[in-house]
Amino acid sequence: MTLKKILLFPFAVIYGTITSLRNLLYDWKFLQSKSFDVHTICVGNLAVGGTGKTPHVEYLIKLLQDEVKIATLSRGYKRKTTGFVHADENSTALDIGDEPLQYKTKNPNLDVCVDANRVNGVKKILSFPEPPKVIILDDAFQHRALNSELKIVVSEYSNLFLNDCMLPAGSLRESKAGIKRADIIIISKTPDKTTAIEIRNVIKDIKPLAHQQLFFTWLKYGELVGFQNPNETIDTLNDLFRYRIVLFTGIGNPTPMVTYLKEYASDVKHIQYPDHHQFTIQDIADIRAELDAFEGGNKIVITTEKDTMRLKGSDLQDIANTLPLYVLPIEVDFKDKAQEFNETIINYVRTNKFYHKKYS
Repeated sequence: MTLKKILLFPFAVIYGTITSLRNLLYDWKFLQSKSFDVHTICVGNLAVGGTGKTPHVEYLIKLLQDEVKIATLSRGYKRKTTGFVHADENSTALDIGDEPLQYKTKNPNLDVCVDANRVNGVKKILSFPEPPKVIILDDAFQHRALNSELKIVVSEYSNLFLNDCMLPAGSLRESKAGIKRADIIIISKTPDKTTAIEIRNVIKDIKPLAHQQLFFTWLKYGELVGFQNPNETIDTLNDLFRYRIVLFTGIGNPTPMVTYLKEYASDVKHIQYPDHHQFTIQDIADIRAELDAFEGGNKIVITTEKDTMRLKGSDLQDIANTLPLYVLPIEVDFKDKAQEFNETIINYVRTNKFYHKKYS
């Protein structure tokens, strides 16, 4: 344990005690969880940031959008608005947050909503003229005032909740015992070369309960797409070796992306900003300076889909358009048992009485 963790450990004990007491009050029914007559799927984590929750939400959207009418409900982290907001084609990251904007941008017909008060958010969504049959609750595992029916917890392979500790000494929002509330546990960012023995060891360490399903996923990167012109692409696997790259990120854990790009590009400079960072003119100038420092040859700038959400619709978009800027899309896929996961979600959705009323 580092000196910093030792110094912060007493505060972690206090924080852990408070969150554990709160959970006990919900478990013992002294605090009530609100249930709604709609199916809810919660995608959350025990730790703060960096677990890869967003692409798992997108996986669910893609899986369900042709099956039944769905909506997403997020907090809308770092937005400038308050209360309930229903995203439209003019929404920006300042209106709804970068992750919800990403969902809306990639799925224009999807009902994307934000509200820090999840109970109020669900009430508002159910008041729509055509309410959804399923609501995906983004990052709501600790919001126990709302009783989500299906709870999915995502934990990163390289930083399992088992090996973490409470805030502020670690990154856990609540005790490791909170994993017992999960119905599905997903170990994200599993390295390509992970062996079957290593996976079995993780399963043995986690010891999933009888009602829990455990899955392993990995990050799948797409080909680079132009920020200004989406029709302009670069084949990462076959052509990226020709380029030197300035990568800038404002996400929880950029390490897997940095590792991936270094495997294919001739040179990579990484400028790392805090998660959900609001970019400035000076930031763009710094990125430009790093790019100019490469002498001659092919050179480009790369960032993530989530980071571009904080550039689009802002005063910085025109400046960003002057950069040879490309976006690296990310999806998740399952190491195995993808069909089992898909069937679990689809079967759950099909038990919805509203669904049967409509399709039976």
